[in-house]
Order: sequence, then structure tokens, then C-alpha cells
Amino acid sequence: MSRICYLNGQYISPAHASVSPEDRGFLMGDGVYEVIACIHGHMADETGHLDRLERSLKELQMDMPVTRESLRFLMREVVRRNRQKNAAIYLQVSRGAAKRDFAFPDADTPQTLFIIAYDYDFSGQISPISVKTTEDQRWKRRDIKTVLLLPQSMAKQNALDEGYGDAWMLDPEGYVNEASASNAYIIKDGTIITRPVSHNILKGITRTAIEKLCRDSDIKFEERKFKPQEAYEADEAFNSSATSLIVPINNIDGHDIFNGKRGKITELLYKEYRAYADGLRGEQISWEAGL
Repeated sequence: MSRICYLNGQYISPAHASVSPEDRGFLMGDGVYEVIACIHGHMADETGHLDRLERSLKELQMDMPVTRESLRFLMREVVRRNRQKNAAIYLQVSRGAAKRDFAFPDADTPQTLFIIAYDYDFSGQISPISVKTTEDQRWKRRDIKTVLLLPQSMAKQNALDEGYGDAWMLDPEGYVNEASASNAYIIKDGTIITRPVSHNILKGITRTAIEKLCRDSDIKFEERKFKPQEAYEADEAFNSSATSLIVPINNIDGHDIFNGKRGKITELLYKEYRAYADGLRGEQISWEAGL
């Protein structure tokens, strides 16, 4: 459990941290966030996460609350004060406190910056999970990483209630967008397949690294849409995100994938990504929206 967090210039216990009831993140969901893995003291894909944070803020007509170098320092200081080596660092920026109004407040309204680090176990690969497909009920700008997460939470909980580990959300035409908090992939005949970048999905930082690893390892990576029916017949499937890294999928809507086991390419990709995320292989790469 995090003992110290950062909030608007103060290092404070989460139990005593508070924001104004008029904060637009609280009232309007008017804010963005990022989650960065700290693995053995190394900030995995920090560059890409800060790239995306800056872009999300820009899309919502907000500035960075502090400089990148200041954010780097603040995150490390929270980890240091909590004496953590492995943590999931949550960073949130809202437009700040103002009279409740649908119009944005004055541009000089002080923003709210919150950073907390949760203990996280990165000691081993997550066991394969099952997924259930469901309708995607999110807003149309999913490429912005906002704090508007209720539809994703509902999708995840509905899947859990039915005995699945996660949800894959479908667009109106029945194609897979992504998982509740991850990008979604299938593997067929040695090719990794995932949905093309658009406003329909959030382009993952881990996904960007996976693309590079595939190029470096001569693994075919294809961006195209796919439906659940094709996924049922895939050789392998997996999700990717900042903290769970790469999670094998062994069942989709009751259809076993790779005999319900972890696939060979998924296993190879996990090992390659883990070496990269641990800071043992290659420099951190930048992230671009690609839209």
C-alpha cells in the first residue's frame, strides 16, 4: 500500500489527501491519466507514457501541469518515499477546481496533479485468462486517455460476473476494438494481428514497443480489424498493457485458444518485452498517436 502520494505540491498520506469538491475531474471527468510500471527501480516506457500524456492534454486544450523533468522527479520521489522497487505509478491531471459549468474555466485555472504508486508484483508472467466479447459503449474519442472509465469498468465487471477474466469490446460492426484496459491481439500463421490505430482505440505504449520488438525479431505484425469468429480460430491471443505487460488468452466466449494453454509466440514476445521493460535491452522509444 502506498504510504505517501503527491498532490498539488505536497507529499502526503493518501488518507489525508483531498481535492476540491468542485474539481472538474470529480464533477465532469475532465482529466487524463497515465500508468507507468516501475520494475526493479526502472521506469518502463516512461518516455512513451509522457508523450501520450502530453498529447491527451493537448487534445483537451490543457497544458502539462509541470515540465517533463519535474514529472520524472516527482514520480521517482513518490517511489523513493514509499521505499518501493516494484510499483504501478498512477499519474492524473485534471483541469482543476472551478464553478460547475460545461464551458471550460479560464485558462489560468490551477490544474490538479496527483501521483500515487501502488505496490505491484512483476516477478512472473500472468497466467492465461479468458475473455468475453461485449458491446463497446465508450465515447468516440477513445484515443484520449481520460478518466471517463465507467463503460470499461462495466464491461470488465460483467465479464467477471460471468466467469471470464476480461472483456473484449466490439464496435457497431462487430469488430474487436480492445479489452477493458488493454490492447487486444490474435496470432494466426505466425502473424500478430491487432486493430489499426484510430479514434476507436487507445494506442498503447506497450503496443508501440511490441511493434518494434516484432520488427527486430522478424515477427510479422499486421494492423487490421478482426471479428470474434476469426479470433475463435486463432492460433494464439493476448492482451497488452503497462502493468500486466503481456497476458495470454486461452478462451474467448467459451472457445479454447491453443488448447487453453499459453502459445509459443506469446511466450517469446513476453520474454523479449520483459527484457526491454526491465531496461536490459534497447533504449526507450517515443510514442506517436499515428492518427
